[in-house]
Amino acid sequence: MRSYARVLVGQLLLATVCCAAGLFFLLVGFSAWSDAPGWSGSALLLASGLVITVVIPVAATMATRQMFPRITRRDRVKGGRTPYQDDTFVMWAPTSRLGTGQARLARADVLEASLSRYSPDGESTFTTHYGDYTPDEFTPLIKLRLRVHDPEDTDPATGFEVTGESRVPSLCLSAITAGRLVVRVGPAAPEGGRTAIPDWPGSALLAGTRTCRVTGLDGRTTVVTGRVDRQLQQLRISQEAGGIAMNGDTIDLRCLDPHTASRFAALADRDRTHPEERAPVSEPAEGARRLADRLPGEQGAFGSVGRRWSRRGGVLVRARFLEMRARTTFQDHGPVLDTILRIQPPDGSPPFDAARRLTVPMNYLTALHRTKEVVLGVSPDGASYDVDWARTNLLAGVTEAKVIAPDGSELPLTGGPDTIWALMNLLVSHGLSNPGPVLDLRRRRMRAAAGILMDACA
Repeated sequence: MRSYARVLVGQLLLATVCCAAGLFFLLVGFSAWSDAPGWSGSALLLASGLVITVVIPVAATMATRQMFPRITRRDRVKGGRTPYQDDTFVMWAPTSRLGTGQARLARADVLEASLSRYSPDGESTFTTHYGDYTPDEFTPLIKLRLRVHDPEDTDPATGFEVTGESRVPSLCLSAITAGRLVVRVGPAAPEGGRTAIPDWPGSALLAGTRTCRVTGLDGRTTVVTGRVDRQLQQLRISQEAGGIAMNGDTIDLRCLDPHTASRFAALADRDRTHPEERAPVSEPAEGARRLADRLPGEQGAFGSVGRRWSRRGGVLVRARFLEMRARTTFQDHGPVLDTILRIQPPDGSPPFDAARRLTVPMNYLTALHRTKEVVLGVSPDGASYDVDWARTNLLAGVTEAKVIAPDGSELPLTGGPDTIWALMNLLVSHGLSNPGPVLDLRRRRMRAAAGILMDACA
């Protein structure tokens, strides 16, 4: 990862070149003032040059903050904490294109998915599309083969298959990896064709990416994340009611009209009588839906270790995203999102929440149904936290991790985030960099720590 100082120096040089006119005005104004004190023209040149020159460090600092994912004290949420629970994840995603007026909601299983096109122009660092949350340039086109389970079919368990391409908001990519979507099914056409238009915010809910709670009329709150059938029924009730606003990730029945609240309460009563099993994190055959390898973002790695940072006591911590909000600004490798993270300081003090605008890599967003964790590098004085996307993507399983033992045997670490986390921290404590997903303990610089690293893999 690039250091903050290196990025700042680069932005200072860029701002200096762009604002070179300010330095020119200062020199000319100073020279004119020396030759003719009191001349109004020289004063104007001096003032203009001073203003433009002052802009240089300000612009460089703002650009560096935008480009470098560092969290400081200024990012802390007022009061230190939001009302969100530790396992909450709130997502504010763009709404989907609606189907016909007669469309009904149904579940669809993703049988296959592949990237058809994602081709931003790459000409600018940040691109803003005012008023457009899903511009085609920054919204991947995905080819999908779905099996739709329409409850009005004679055999809804079997369903019917549809194949087509769809623009998928980057915040909702994890629904494809999870393999569960909500679609709007239109009436059958005279020639027998069927249409199924994905509802992406609903799909993120059904996939378990977004968490969901329901507060009943008695004030008790129930977690319904992963209860696929119940959530689908709730979405249908919401559709018929014209939409229901969630307070964060919670639907409060006490705030609904009596008829709608009674329908939600009936679902809760049925769930208590006949509890529904939680759906798996991901449906079988995830490999046929894997998009992370085709989308941009940092490759996962055990991470680089700065010697000075390590010697002075720099450490890693794990944080968790509590909220992501879509914006209309994008970079080629991911959208710029308004996020809230909960961070546990390394000194054991109470966790705090931070609100930070971040560019989140596309490949990480494909795994958001599985994890919301992010790895942060903590400065030795504990004043700043830098988001490390390479380590985050390795921990999230975006890139497969592997250890090669001293005897040459290979140890895959897929699905073992705790083992990967232990190895990352051991490498940091020993000042060892491994900027890749394969940790080869046969290398000379790894030999001294090979024993303790192998123990962590046991």
